[in-house]
Amino acid sequence: MNDIREREKTYKVVGPTVLVDVAGITDIPAKVDTGADTSAIWASNINMSKDGILSFTLFSPKSPMYTGEIIKTSEYRIKVVRSSHGDEQIRYRVKLPVCISGVEFETTFTLADRTRNHFPVLIGRHTLENQFVVDVSKEASYRKPQKSPELNRELRDNPYEFHQKYFKRKEQK
Repeated sequence: MNDIREREKTYKVVGPTVLVDVAGITDIPAKVDTGADTSAIWASNINMSKDGILSFTLFSPKSPMYTGEIIKTSEYRIKVVRSSHGDEQIRYRVKLPVCISGVEFETTFTLADRTRNHFPVLIGRHTLENQFVVDVSKEASYRKPQKSPELNRELRDNPYEFHQKYFKRKEQK
């Protein structure tokens, strides 16, 4: 117990989600994932010039955080990332400035299409290491929009139609 209290004195405590600033874009919802080695950020328009310059934009035009700013760098690496489903992807890794809970630093992100994810940024262990402690009981600073209340209302209004809409459709596929 004393070990935890000592860490809280030197490390910032974050919850399971947090708002972060990355490369000048503020208040980006991020999921803190201690099961992930590296951090990931939603990127689009990823291109490589003939002279080896990597260019990309953060987010996509469909995102409210999209600025259209093209980021170019000659400092990048690649990483093979395995999802929790066992799928592997080759991703570019780049360093970007980040601010988490008032702590500003540069960290490595893999560039990923996070269009279908609730959180456009994932904060992994290497970014958290030696700077943050994760308290899962801490109130999330950002909550993803919940569909359950709307779905429960729809279920209450007409259980039969709800079942036909959400369950029968899956059975027919």
